[in-house]
Amino acid sequence: MGRGTQVAQRQGRTMTAQCVMVLGTSSGAGKSWLTTALCRWYARQGLKVAPFKAQNMSNNARVVASHNGLGEVGSAQYFQALAAKAEPDVRMNPLLLKPEADTHSQVVLLGEVNAELTHTPWRDRSEKVWPHIAASLDALRAEYDVVVIEGAGSPAEINLMDSDIVNLRVARHADARCLLVTDIDKGGAFAHLYGTWALLPPEDQARLRGFVLNKFRGDAALLAPAPEMLQARTGVPTVAVLPMWWQHGLPEEDGVFDDRSRASGAVSKTVAVIAYPRISNLDEFQPLKNVPGVRLLWARSPADLAGLHAHDWVILPGSKHTSSDLAWLRAQGLDAAITQHAEQGCPVLGICGGLQILGEALIDTHGIDGNAPGLGLLPVVTQFAADKTVQRTRAKFGALRGAWSALSGVSLSGYEIHHGQTQAHTAMAAAGQLAHEVMPGLAWQNDAGHVLGLYVHGMFEDPAVLHALFGLQVPTLETVFDGLADFLSQHMSADVLQALIEKPQ
Repeated sequence: MGRGTQVAQRQGRTMTAQCVMVLGTSSGAGKSWLTTALCRWYARQGLKVAPFKAQNMSNNARVVASHNGLGEVGSAQYFQALAAKAEPDVRMNPLLLKPEADTHSQVVLLGEVNAELTHTPWRDRSEKVWPHIAASLDALRAEYDVVVIEGAGSPAEINLMDSDIVNLRVARHADARCLLVTDIDKGGAFAHLYGTWALLPPEDQARLRGFVLNKFRGDAALLAPAPEMLQARTGVPTVAVLPMWWQHGLPEEDGVFDDRSRASGAVSKTVAVIAYPRISNLDEFQPLKNVPGVRLLWARSPADLAGLHAHDWVILPGSKHTSSDLAWLRAQGLDAAITQHAEQGCPVLGICGGLQILGEALIDTHGIDGNAPGLGLLPVVTQFAADKTVQRTRAKFGALRGAWSALSGVSLSGYEIHHGQTQAHTAMAAAGQLAHEVMPGLAWQNDAGHVLGLYVHGMFEDPAVLHALFGLQVPTLETVFDGLADFLSQHMSADVLQALIEKPQ
């Protein structure tokens, strides 16, 4: 079917989107990356494209449109929507699980926290949430030409198949044509592909249109005759061998930093991000990885901060459970290491939960997060509220001093997701210890100027902020998305990509 026919059908509202689904042999195989690349590739063909993932488990979330105004979705689907040139909305990730402990997650349904589902046992949730998932997918299919669906984990997890709402059940509902991607860098890729195929029911095996070998290093000719042998056993061709690509510029879904993924060149500034257990929204630091000369590193112990210089930064990122992450900081001895860095006049930045940790105290009268003394690096106090703030934010810095003075007068766009409300510590202010409110209700700086805390996520994704801090332009998300599509075009046949969306005759 040609592009003109597709557009005409869309205008007449007679079209149901063709669905392409990316399944994986495991977590980390490359599903999110490939889904994002497919979204941009199909969008560049003039098609109206939307991403979809029924259920995501991540503390990396974004604020997007919902039927009630605004809500939360996983960051991966947010970026996939941007790659597809679509307005992100909660239907693209109807169920989001935000881990708060090793055995407990907050459940966000269609963008809003759902207390009932949060306290419902895992296996009992499926039938309660499936109608919402199916309705979201159906609505997207009615509005778009192509829906690119991301699976989760592996579709061959036979202990979970009876309660599956994210892999095979979605593929069947959408009648999706599926790709199965595996991480060949880890070894055992052909066994993973064959084993996954073998554990699928025959009707689902038939949905697989191609195997994808991801993260390949070496001479692709050495793979033979394995792809041919695999196809002989399964009937499924290997449609792409994607080389290892560290510097694609897309945030990793779990936010993991790797020196191999940063921009090349000599290191002129190190940014140490404190990696507490309930860390959240790490994807917002990806633009820093793209800045030449900047190195990001995890800091999990005082030793990780020991080699920092006076111009290097320490960042306390967001947290899904601030008081427990603060307790972890103290148990590791990182509280003293951060304080020492700050007392030496080195730049320290706290974002959302990080801002709260930098303050004097956390006060919780609603049982939301917990009470705790803060690090005392900002003379502010945070009180947790029952209502959660979820909103997009456009704000402007006032006059800043010291290490962060370059941000003075800079406007930024971002988003807020937090329960806490913060204000200056009145008794300390009366005693002359001032918290300078450099963005009304959102950001505070200490008197010396080197410690800054703010509630707005996404500041490093704003070009104006990056230009103010580094005086240069870094790759935009648009260039990143186009680069993903270009890479896909180089390593996967256009005929294969088109065949995935051809309507049955």
